Amino acid sequence: MSRFLADFLFVLAAWTLVIKYAFPVAYALNEGVPVLTYVMWDFWWVAHIWLGWALINRPRYTFALALLVSVAEIIIVVTKFALFLAEPQWDMWTTNWFVNKCFVLACFILLLGYMVMNPVEFRRGTAARLRTR
Repeated sequence: MSRFLADFLFVLAAWTLVIKYAFPVAYALNEGVPVLTYVMWDFWWVAHIWLGWALINRPRYTFALALLVSVAEIIIVVTKFALFLAEPQWDMWTTNWFVNKCFVLACFILLLGYMVMNPVEFRRGTAARLRTR
């Protein structure tokens, strides 16, 4: 399950880069407007890659990192949903953002639930993980 969650995080990072950077730049170029017009600045993809790497390599801080990022992401996404859904304005950009955030929320709820149910797996570190192979 940890490998699935790591891969999920890598896919989320790639997806974020596409919908928040690559697609907006391509769209702006097509419209002939400045390339950064539609870019949605977001650097959570860096944390997602780091956490995915940590889930695979299990440094000592994996449990704390996974807990911190999961709780932060859940709080942030739920807050953003509450604010957005109070007065939604659906267009291509907000629909992309909303769908992405649904998957982000699902990933971190899964990760948090898995951590709560299997805390020993996250705390045993790389050496113990390698011994069990």
